[in-house]
Amino acid sequence: MNIKSIEKNGNQATIVVEIDKELMEQGVNKAYLKARKNIMIPGFRKGKAPRKMIEAMYGAHVFYEDGLEEIFPEVYKAAVVDQDVKAVGRPSLTDMDISEEGVVTITLTTDVYPEVTLGDYKGIEVEKAEAEVTDAQVDAELNRMAQNVASTETVERPAEMGDTANIDFEGFDNGVAFDGGKGENHDLKLGSNSFVPGFEEQVVGMSAGEEKDIDITFPEDYHEGLAGKAVVFHVKCNKVTVTNVPALDDEFAKDVSEFETLEELKADIRAKALENAQKQINNSFENAAVEKAAENTTVEMPNALIEAELDNQMERFAYQLQMSGYSVEQYAKMMGGDLSTMRNAFRPTAEKQAKINVTLEKIAEVEQIVVADEDVEAEYASLAEQYSLELDKVKGMVPAEEIKANLKTRKAVKVIVDNAVAVAPKAEEKTEE
Repeated sequence: MNIKSIEKNGNQATIVVEIDKELMEQGVNKAYLKARKNIMIPGFRKGKAPRKMIEAMYGAHVFYEDGLEEIFPEVYKAAVVDQDVKAVGRPSLTDMDISEEGVVTITLTTDVYPEVTLGDYKGIEVEKAEAEVTDAQVDAELNRMAQNVASTETVERPAEMGDTANIDFEGFDNGVAFDGGKGENHDLKLGSNSFVPGFEEQVVGMSAGEEKDIDITFPEDYHEGLAGKAVVFHVKCNKVTVTNVPALDDEFAKDVSEFETLEELKADIRAKALENAQKQINNSFENAAVEKAAENTTVEMPNALIEAELDNQMERFAYQLQMSGYSVEQYAKMMGGDLSTMRNAFRPTAEKQAKINVTLEKIAEVEQIVVADEDVEAEYASLAEQYSLELDKVKGMVPAEEIKANLKTRKAVKVIVDNAVAVAPKAEEKTEE
C-alpha cells in the first residue's frame, strides 16, 4: 500500500492511497464469496455462479466497493493511524480509480481533530453564593414530614375549607354536557384552588349525599370553547374527610426520626439542607468555571465532533424516556415535531459541550495529566460498589480506555476549579415601575 499524498485544509484532510493488486484481490474475493449466495445466473444453481460469470454479466468491477470495505481496516491503519492523521469519525470515499493493471487508487476525505488554542483557564472569576438555609425552609420540611404521617377520617358534617370532599360532577353548557366536564369519586381539597374559580367555595357547606347545581363562569383566558362562558355543574358530595396533622412537638420528632426533641430534628434538617445547598452551589461553580474556560478557547469545531456529541445526548435522552415508558419518536410527536426537530433542539447544547470536551482534552495535554493504573482500578472498584456488581463484571462492561478518558477529563476540570476565583454574586438591579 502506498500513501501518495495527504493534504490538510482546516478541519479536513484528503488522503490519496494506492492499493496494490494482491491486497485488493483479497478484498474483492471476500466480497464475492459473501454476495454469491444471493445471486442467480442462468444455467447455475443459486449461490453457485462463478465469479467471472457474475463479473461478465454485471461488470468487471462489480465487487470492488464491497471489496474495499473488506480490507478497509488495513487501509485505515496505513492511511490514517500510521500517518498520525487524527481523524474524527469514519473517512468518506470520494474517488476510486482502477488501472488496467488492477491497481486501485482511492481518495479518502475525513474530518480531523481541530487545532485548539487555550485562553485563560486559570484564575477565572466565577460568582459563588454562600450556602444558607432559612427557617421557612426548615418549617416547610417539617410540614412535609407531618403531612406524610397525617391520618384522615370521615366526618358527618358539612364540608369546610381545608376539608377534602369526594364528589361526582358534570358540567353543562345550556343544558348540554361538555367534554372534559365530568368526574366521579374525585377528591377535591377545598381551598386548593385546583378547580375553576368559584367552584370550591360553593362545595363548602355540602354534606355527604347532598346534590346541588353550581353556577360557574369560566375565566376569559380559559381554553377555547369555554372561555368566558357561564355553565352549570351538577355536583354530588359522596363524603367529607379531614386530615389530622400531628402537632410539631417532641413526640412528633420521636415518631418520625431518631431524635428525642423537635429542636434536634430541626438542627438535623438544617444541616442536611445546608449540605445539599452547598453541593448545588459547588456544582454550579464548577459548571460555570468550565464553561468560561471553554468560552476563552479558540477552535474551529469540525461538524463530526458536534454530531458525535449530539448522538450521545440523544442516546442519553432516549434512555431517560425509556425509563418513563416512552420512545423518542413518541415524545417528539407529543411535542409536535419529529426526530429531526429534536436533534435541532439539542444542537446548541451539543455544540457547547463539544467545545468543552476539546478544551478539557487540551488542558489535560498542556498540564501533562496522567492517569495511573491504580487510579483506573480504584474507579472500577468504586463503580462496582456503587452499582452492587462484581468487579470483573464491571471491567467487562466498561473498557479501561473509557475509564482513563473520564478520569483525565475530571482531573482537567479540577485544574480549572482549583484555580478559579470565587466572587460574590452581583446584586440584582431593581427596576422602577
